[in-house]
Amino acid sequence: MSEYILEMRNITKIFPGVKALDNVNFRVKRGEIHALCGENGAGKSTLMKILSGVYPYGTYEGDIVIDGKIMPFRNIKDSERAGISIIYQELALVKNMTVGENIFLGEEPVKNGIIDWMKVYSDTRAVLKELGIDVDPYAKVMNLGIGHQQMVEIAKAISKKAKILILDEPTSALTESEVDQLFNILQDLKKKGVTCIFISHKLNEVFRIADSITVLRDGKTIHTGYVKNLTKDKVISLMVGRELTDRFPRVERCPGEVVLEVRNLTVYDAEMPWKKIVDNVSFSARKGELLGFAGLMGAGRTEMALAIFGAYPGRVTGEIYLSGRKLNIKSPEDAIKNGIAYVSEDRKRYGLIPVLDVQENIVLPNLGRISRWSVINNNEKIKYAQEYVKELRIKTPGLTQKVLNLSGGNQQKVVLAKWLMSDPKVLILDEPTRGIDVGAKYEIYNIMNELVQKGVCVIMISSELPEILGMSDRIMVLHEGKISGEFYYQDADQEKIMYCATGGRYS
Repeated sequence: MSEYILEMRNITKIFPGVKALDNVNFRVKRGEIHALCGENGAGKSTLMKILSGVYPYGTYEGDIVIDGKIMPFRNIKDSERAGISIIYQELALVKNMTVGENIFLGEEPVKNGIIDWMKVYSDTRAVLKELGIDVDPYAKVMNLGIGHQQMVEIAKAISKKAKILILDEPTSALTESEVDQLFNILQDLKKKGVTCIFISHKLNEVFRIADSITVLRDGKTIHTGYVKNLTKDKVISLMVGRELTDRFPRVERCPGEVVLEVRNLTVYDAEMPWKKIVDNVSFSARKGELLGFAGLMGAGRTEMALAIFGAYPGRVTGEIYLSGRKLNIKSPEDAIKNGIAYVSEDRKRYGLIPVLDVQENIVLPNLGRISRWSVINNNEKIKYAQEYVKELRIKTPGLTQKVLNLSGGNQQKVVLAKWLMSDPKVLILDEPTRGIDVGAKYEIYNIMNELVQKGVCVIMISSELPEILGMSDRIMVLHEGKISGEFYYQDADQEKIMYCATGGRYS
């Protein structure tokens, strides 16, 4: 028996005008956790869609070999029957169904021609127990947190006797404790002989969990090796094709006068109106300053940003001043008119209309600038879109390319472009580099630097402490809705920030 449970040999996949994969070779050993790394657009997703049967045999060149046998998958079911299961970043669960119903959906045990619900739930309980997952089989998925939903997806895969488990950016929305639980489950599965392909941009997690790494770049296999023989810097250079000597291109700045002042901001839970999510927060931000907000998930950072932008659905009290003038912000339209812009942490749901093209997404919040008598001037639309595509170096075949076909990093640049067109005085960035690769992150950081140098006040919310420390001029830390620490970057380190984020206080 071969030591390799999976071999993908000489895989080439061509879309109209684009060679997405160019003679890729990918081999995974039996019972290992193998990380697949590369920039957005490197070909990772395309390769996994071929492996999981989304792109059927005949639409690509090359062979998939499982346990030494060539497998021509015609569809997803063929791949599943061969023991392959994929868990996407956007979970594919039916939210209004129970845990048990989801785990056995389409594979329900039948007795006398009728679904055997007792067996559904007893088998669900058994697989959850095997994985050490403390979830009620009868609970509706909509009532579970993202972490537990991820565990249900894994349980679903294991119930199908998966030999190869593919996880695509599995930790992007998880807390630290949920990441720990996920990694414990993966290690247990590894001991039981399950092979895992782990796709992630978070190299600290890759080096923590993976045995081996394969790097793709521009649709080609660049390197495969053991984690113990590699460094993060080496993997980054393999991914981007050049040395990134400084992952965070800090620029020394001299912030000007106060632009934004927030006084006694309190945000109440939209579903439990007596509960405070943000509690009496006050801070100021200056012209030409990058102010970072750190804190654990649930600390209230996003709710604070949504309240300032007029997009929070619950009750908000407090005062917001812009250049000394008190604002009355009741909606995002009010915020935009006053020069405040907000880039959501979930660009696909709240930042973009994926089925529209690049130029339509860029001009959408700025139609007043390119319209007269409610008629859009198409020449102006094209002019502005071209200007921002060039300025932000957005990689797209053309202005009429649908945004859903762009890489994550280029989608994020389109989001930035639409807000830059509104000439904001204050730009709030919520997790601006989530789900994008190191090369695209570096470009986003440079864009942030350029904005700050032009006098824009940039507020960045990030869960990545190296990013907060590497890019911020000043850092505020939130814990349970209150400011628990404030630092200039020269005085800050990860230990101090985590101390404040977990309830300690620095005065």
